[in-house]
Amino acid sequence: MAGLTRGDTIKIIGQLSTVGLSFVFALGLGFAGGLWLDGVFGTKPWLSLCGFAIGLAAGVLNVVRIMKGITRMEQDRARADAGSKPGA
Repeated sequence: MAGLTRGDTIKIIGQLSTVGLSFVFALGLGFAGGLWLDGVFGTKPWLSLCGFAIGLAAGVLNVVRIMKGITRMEQDRARADAGSKPGA
C-alpha cells in the first residue's frame, strides 16, 4: 500500500469495513428466505439449508469483488507511480 494517498487509504478502509456486514447480511437473508420457503412448502430444513448455502456463496462473492477492486486500485496506483518516475 506504499504510495497511496490519504483519500485512497480512506476509500480502502471504507470498502474493507463493509466486508463483514455484507457477508453476514447475505447469510442472514439467504437463511431467512429459505426458512420462509420451508414454512410455505413444508420442506423443513432443506430450503433453509439451501438458502444458507446460497447466502454463503453470495457473501463470498461480495468479498471477492471487494478484494478485486482494492487490488485493482493498488495496481493502478503502482503503475501511475512507476510512470511518473524519472527515466521510466
